[in-house]
Amino acid sequence: MSYDRGSYRPMGFGGFSFFPPVIKNLLIINGIVFFIKIIAENIVVGQTLLETYITGYFGLIPFGHPYFSFMPWQLITYQFLHANFSHIFFNMLMLWMFGMEIENIMGSRKFLVFYLLAGIGGGLLQLLIGGGGGPIIGASGAVFGVMVAFAMFFPNRMIYIYFLLPVKAKYLIVFLMVIEFMSVGDGSFVAHLAHLGGAIVGFSFVYLDRQQNFNFDKMFDIFKSNKTYSDTTFKKRSGFGFGRKEVEDAEFYEIKSDKSSEDKVDQEVIDAILDKISRSGYQNLTEKEKKILFEASKKN
Repeated sequence: MSYDRGSYRPMGFGGFSFFPPVIKNLLIINGIVFFIKIIAENIVVGQTLLETYITGYFGLIPFGHPYFSFMPWQLITYQFLHANFSHIFFNMLMLWMFGMEIENIMGSRKFLVFYLLAGIGGGLLQLLIGGGGGPIIGASGAVFGVMVAFAMFFPNRMIYIYFLLPVKAKYLIVFLMVIEFMSVGDGSFVAHLAHLGGAIVGFSFVYLDRQQNFNFDKMFDIFKSNKTYSDTTFKKRSGFGFGRKEVEDAEFYEIKSDKSSEDKVDQEVIDAILDKISRSGYQNLTEKEKKILFEASKKN
């Protein structure tokens, strides 16, 4: 799976420092945890590998497991454990490919909440319906949520499968969801229900956030202090989920203080950039516009 310059080109080609902060930190944390897990595979504690204890306490343990027990924190920590190199590589590749623009659009704080909720939803669905078995690990549930969000924001963006076959994002995601649904109960060690659960949460989060009477930004206001950056909300023009979107309500403001002319200029610039994304896609932004949008996302 790939992209071309005329289809999907996320920010970040200028170096790792230009990654949005949440994407960057997720890549770093997952990499560090994977490195620790590899080392732990060669360390014996008593008669048991240290890696077994790490997976047992921080992987998502099904109810009734004979050796380890489910703990609430595992709904978060299991998302940062991976079985092998290909597991972490493809999860992080998909997170990078599909998550860069989503974080720039949502803002870093909302994107982090969204990402973790998708992982939690995937884990819960696997636990409650998938039944027993071994520990559940991996960021796949969260990544599937990000992929669904991408398809909702950019339904007609072309994604190149194996660098050859162009497919619109909305069709690719629907195809993947059908495959995951048909694969449930296939006897493999893949947590297909976790993938579906993450996708359901991803769809629900974006869909609800577009509703006039249900806006996640209002929830986040509780945790805001002096300065606030209002995350972007999207109004649906047509279609149930994968329709065209327009951007509205993006502004900088100071609580209990008047906006300066400079703040108003900043707001107008950001609104114009977001409108441009809505009309013609992120790939058509200039480098200056990308930098302005990235700096704004870091202020969340």
